[in-house]
Amino acid sequence: MTTLAATAQRLDQAIRTATATHQMPEAEQFDAATGYAVQAMGIELRRRRGEMVIGVKMGLTSRAKMAQVGVDEVTWGRLTDAMRREEGGSLVRADFIHPRAEPEIAFVLKRRLSGTVSLVEAALAIEAVAPAVEIIDSRYENFRFSLGDVVADNSSSAAFFLGPYARPDLDVANLGIVLTIDGRPREIGSSAAILGHPLRALVAAAQMTARAGHVLEAGDIVLAGAATAAVPLEAGMQVEAEMQSLGRVGFSVV
Repeated sequence: MTTLAATAQRLDQAIRTATATHQMPEAEQFDAATGYAVQAMGIELRRRRGEMVIGVKMGLTSRAKMAQVGVDEVTWGRLTDAMRREEGGSLVRADFIHPRAEPEIAFVLKRRLSGTVSLVEAALAIEAVAPAVEIIDSRYENFRFSLGDVVADNSSSAAFFLGPYARPDLDVANLGIVLTIDGRPREIGSSAAILGHPLRALVAAAQMTARAGHVLEAGDIVLAGAATAAVPLEAGMQVEAEMQSLGRVGFSVV
């Protein structure tokens, strides 16, 4: 446990100083379950600084993302209030190590959702749906990691932007998604790339978080995962994600 706590503190230091840290040596690699224990320790450090957990993000929910980072298992991480940025606002590049943007669909819950649930039960728990952009930023050198590494690092979650809320019964099964940089399309995809249907990501969130003793509560935000590969960010960029029937969400990098 001392080693795990030291890993959590090292990753937390990397976040606070925007300085990359080393991956776990091959001989000391740990599994996903151990990674989630480290993740929880890291979140507890944030709580002590006054941050509040306001939801979760699902990671590696599309083949494009799995191929991009070389990991083949869905993961999850916590979202805190300090990670949320104002839609239409800015993202300070110097606050991150090597940030990337990925377009996502966000669900806002109106009731508790935990454990084994059906697609119907998940749908009935939704208060609103919104377009979103998640900023991922692995704290490891060269954005390289094992499954245990990335889970420990809160599944690379760093910040997020939410667009306008839409009605909860909106069909999100196969929405066209375009991520533009400076007005030019950089990534084009479909919400169907998110586990075949974004609602499956919400079902997975309820199941996977429950195993760790975490419960999704009313008001929580759930980011369903990226439908495309992520785009590296640099200062001066204007970023926008447009999603069919949902609308747009954008920001500038300064």
